[in-house]
Amino acid sequence: MTAQNTSLLVGDPAPDFALQDAQGNLVKLSDFAGRRVVLYFYPRDNTPGCTKEACAFNTVLAQLADLGAQVIGISPDDVASHKKFAAKFGLAFPLLSDPEHVVAERYGVWQAKKNYGKTYFGVVRTTFIIDEQGRIARVFPKVRVEGHEVQVLEALANFGPQKGGAAD
Repeated sequence: MTAQNTSLLVGDPAPDFALQDAQGNLVKLSDFAGRRVVLYFYPRDNTPGCTKEACAFNTVLAQLADLGAQVIGISPDDVASHKKFAAKFGLAFPLLSDPEHVVAERYGVWQAKKNYGKTYFGVVRTTFIIDEQGRIARVFPKVRVEGHEVQVLEALANFGPQKGGAAD
């Protein structure tokens, strides 16, 4: 299967999807309508960079929730892999299984990669912030894991007050 080379831009509608989480439940982006979503695509469970990224998001979940955001991770790993990964590291947000990389292709993150002179297709680590109206508000392409959760927190904080949220 070849990759779609479509790039989503700020302001574009975020493509809806329906994927299974680590418990086998069907999760749709539209389930989070009216909320901000931090949607991050990562290559593989239990690898150093992916583990570090997931654990970093997990440590700032309360801060993200205070900014009206829900974190969702997507990789090509199967449901059983996600279940073990989430349990091993105590991850408290949905990890969705995209084994046929359909959603990764729709978001333009299934791309040609090179490693040791070989070309193959895989997920390019990318994070999307989706606003309350279901539009792409920010794209972080080719994410460097170190400090990425702070970049996401800062971006969300700079969007101003959450629309439709409870006032304190």
